[in-house]
Amino acid sequence: MALDRRGLWIAVGAFVIWGLMPLYWHLLREVPSLQIVLHRAVWCAVLVAAWLTLREGHGWFRAVVSQPRLAGMLALSGTLIAFNWGLYVWAVNAGHVIEASLGYFINPLLNVLIGVAFLRERLSRPQWIAVALAGGGVAWLTARYGSFPWIALCLAGSFALYGVIRKFAAVEAVRGLGVENMFMFVPALALLAWIELGGSGGFFSLRWGGWTDALLVLGGALTAIPLIFFAYAVRRVPLSVIGLLQYLGPTLQLLLGVFFFGEPFGADRAAGFAFIWAGLAIFAFDGVRAARRRIVAQQA
Repeated sequence: MALDRRGLWIAVGAFVIWGLMPLYWHLLREVPSLQIVLHRAVWCAVLVAAWLTLREGHGWFRAVVSQPRLAGMLALSGTLIAFNWGLYVWAVNAGHVIEASLGYFINPLLNVLIGVAFLRERLSRPQWIAVALAGGGVAWLTARYGSFPWIALCLAGSFALYGVIRKFAAVEAVRGLGVENMFMFVPALALLAWIELGGSGGFFSLRWGGWTDALLVLGGALTAIPLIFFAYAVRRVPLSVIGLLQYLGPTLQLLLGVFFFGEPFGADRAAGFAFIWAGLAIFAFDGVRAARRRIVAQQA
């Protein structure tokens, strides 16, 4: 079966946007990270809700929240992704871009471990080797730097748990994103209003520069667009290809951390990353091989 090239390029676009996003958040470095995340939640909710209303009418939100179990799952997944966003934005503007990229390198392997621990999935021998290598890389980084890579593991863990919840939440991807953001909308808007009334904000003022308001609003679009791209592509491109493309994002983040933000990346850190990359290479190769076997079996 021929590969859907449009879907492929849209998937590449999603991962490239995610990979280059540290440059955007760096433009907002004068704004406190909490306020960036609150604006991101508010404007993402507004933009996604408007898009869904144009596409599906006014009933999309009611159709989901009328199912209490599904609504509760999306409220929890929305909380997890808000935490993930907040930690990521803080990490970028606090000079931890490389460690943030490490979190998204680790994420696929953590997904595997969650599958074993909670979903009773079984690992192949190459997958166990991949997990062991990645674990060795994390242990090396911890030992050599004298501190646990908590940013990376919190980013990987929150996004992995988010993925588990969304796996079992029976809702279309973009509609689920819209409901998640609507749950976050009211508390985020209320907290922003409290900050502004307290004099600590700067929206609709020149406190942080004339372009800041526009950048904060566009941050919501930058949240929504790659997720919509991803939802489109994942239906048209094999998951084995998506699995390989997902490393574009953290690779670009790592390169930005080293060459744009000037973060240190000496031999010790490179050695730890090398263990993790070796595990990812084994994991990716095993995934592609398994996908090919399934295709052959289906054609037989």
